[in-house]
Amino acid sequence: MTGSAAVLDLTPGARLALDGVEWTVESFAPQHGRVVLDRSGERLHATVRMLVNHPRCRSLPQGQPAGEQGRQPVMLDDLTSEQRHRLQLRVAHLLETETGFRSGDPRGAMPEEPRDGFDPATTTVEARRRRKVAELRSLGPDEARLLGLDAVSERTLRRWASAYRRFGILGCVDGRMLRRGGQRPSITEPVREAIFAVYQECLHRSRISMAAKEKLIRQYVRERFGPQEPVPSYWTLRRVWVQWFGPGGARQRYVRSAAAAPPSGAHVVVHRPGQVVALDTTLLPVKVRETVFAEPASVHLTLALDVYTHSIVAFRLTLVSDTSVDVAMLLRDVMMPVPLRDGWGEEMEWPYPGVPAAVVAEFAGHRVAGLPFFAPETVTVDHGSVYKNHHLVEAQRVIGTNILPSRVLRPTDKHAVERTFASIQSLLFEVLPGFQGIDVADRGADPEADAVLTVAEMEYLIATWVVKIWQNRRLGEYAPAWDPAGTHSPNSLFATAMEQGGFALQIPPAQLYYQLLPATHVKIHGQRGVKVRGLWYDGAALDPYRHQVSTRGGRHAGKWVVRFDKRDPRYVFFQDPVDAERWHTLRWVGQPAEGETPAFGDVRRDELLRKVRRAGLTPQSDSELLPQLLDLIGGHVPVDQWPTQMSKQDRRQHAREVAQARTAAADRPAPQPPDAAGSEEPDATVVPLRWADRAAQVETAVDRERRRRREQAVPQRPQPPPRLGEAYRRRGLLILPDDDAAEYPDTAGD
Repeated sequence: MTGSAAVLDLTPGARLALDGVEWTVESFAPQHGRVVLDRSGERLHATVRMLVNHPRCRSLPQGQPAGEQGRQPVMLDDLTSEQRHRLQLRVAHLLETETGFRSGDPRGAMPEEPRDGFDPATTTVEARRRRKVAELRSLGPDEARLLGLDAVSERTLRRWASAYRRFGILGCVDGRMLRRGGQRPSITEPVREAIFAVYQECLHRSRISMAAKEKLIRQYVRERFGPQEPVPSYWTLRRVWVQWFGPGGARQRYVRSAAAAPPSGAHVVVHRPGQVVALDTTLLPVKVRETVFAEPASVHLTLALDVYTHSIVAFRLTLVSDTSVDVAMLLRDVMMPVPLRDGWGEEMEWPYPGVPAAVVAEFAGHRVAGLPFFAPETVTVDHGSVYKNHHLVEAQRVIGTNILPSRVLRPTDKHAVERTFASIQSLLFEVLPGFQGIDVADRGADPEADAVLTVAEMEYLIATWVVKIWQNRRLGEYAPAWDPAGTHSPNSLFATAMEQGGFALQIPPAQLYYQLLPATHVKIHGQRGVKVRGLWYDGAALDPYRHQVSTRGGRHAGKWVVRFDKRDPRYVFFQDPVDAERWHTLRWVGQPAEGETPAFGDVRRDELLRKVRRAGLTPQSDSELLPQLLDLIGGHVPVDQWPTQMSKQDRRQHAREVAQARTAAADRPAPQPPDAAGSEEPDATVVPLRWADRAAQVETAVDRERRRRREQAVPQRPQPPPRLGEAYRRRGLLILPDDDAAEYPDTAGD
């Protein structure tokens, strides 16, 4: 009861708990401030001041035994709706007995109140109590029992009145309404031991029913403690099992992993943007069309979600499963401001107060969209292979973040991003043509034929939806702890965090792209350049360092560091040893001097090298590898027959290579002006190619390569050969003279 903790009852006969020991007030002298406490004949003389200021002294409610001192006070919410209705009816009878009015106040009297025999002006309290007892007994045993008023006497009404004055409406709560729970006398110590033993055994066995668990419990008790030891019924064991171990609806492998996992420790309270960013990848549930053959394809969606504001700070669409380079570039996107795209209005520009949009645009070099950007502190990922490699560890060091893997088979550790995937699906993907559904049985008749959006159009649509709708959408149950009932959106939460802790306007430099790429340690060949993953690369930037050994020490002593992008093996990047801020692009030496080689990826590169090794070739230069590569890209058939002759898998691989090359070109910084060494920068502008354009590109590259090899073999243009039969015409004996003899003076006199 709530009143027992606030008021210390010192009337004679009241009970006190002092240091966990129950005492009864024997006498109280308020004029002297002294109290005599009794406990089984033992007396304790104390002062009121000492009892009031004692930290472990409290009054015990009337009727509460000493053994229930550890029970928490009763609350009105503990009652069911039916019990609450009966309690209000009981209080109404009590108030009518004490005051003559059911509401307890004459100002709230009903039209027929006060009734005969309950008028406080003409009756006493004792008379009204006798009248109330007679009225309740006239109800009949069944009606009175249904209302809980079948055993009411004058003594009961006196007790209710005393408890109502002390504890309010809770003083009239019947102990039978809220029986003490949590204790089962039938669960003895042997039965308890058997339950835990069976639980440990079930962790290693296959999943079994509760009926089988009951038999194992009975077997354990019978063999360990004898057949005379009582075991409760099936329903009692079932209720105890659910209370102790849960309903058990999880799969058996997950139950074992949860039991074997160590305790997670203290909970992390996320209280600022960027403190925890959750990363995850899923298959996009909408079929899209790739940009080479315009065929339907499945893409992967990689999402970065800020756990505090629930802002989608970055995302990527890839035709192939994401790699460590894609994850590193996604983390770079989290730190970069998003530029305004074509078709985005002023309402989608940087809206956060405190930092004007003009200031952010000046730092970024372009107008910035309304999406938060920051340096992440902790990144939560799953246990995919893309997140567990040395490259991502190095990217973690460069960015200055901490990549924290979630527990094995515990998606709840990053439940925020999992729920975000479901929200995006219900809010956006389900209304798009080409949606595949969540199951094969729920799939449409032909989702591939319904696909109308290309990868670029889908990426633009998602980006627009995130900035315009998701960032302004009410969070609902994800409201912050300091204002759970308030109305908040990801944008409003980020603005509030900026007002509380400020905003660090830090934009990473363009060179961060090169620093996040995988690195390899190589030596510079005097004539051929550097060899990276089986291919040779060269450029004018290597001229000052040919035939030289690097001054690097340690494990890779004497070698140079070269960065490469797996998505586009046509180029590698070399950091200038003199100017660390300058990066040089080295081209694959197999590319023709004029024109561009069609895009190819790691899969095509490995296939190329395997084919050369199987043929037993040892090429002196990568120029001999280009025809092999073009044959692989062309699918070993004439390029004008691509749509009909190439298999679906080959066409999909070509489309993926073009998409990866376009993504890598978009990630690279803008081309720099050529330096003194004459290094070449690849063009970052990649035009999406249809299958006909890609076929023409391959055909042009083949013609140029053949022309270049012919020109190298024959430096000068040879003289045309004589006409057929020219020698016979000059020396034949039966040749008739021409009509114009002047043209043949030697034969005119014959």
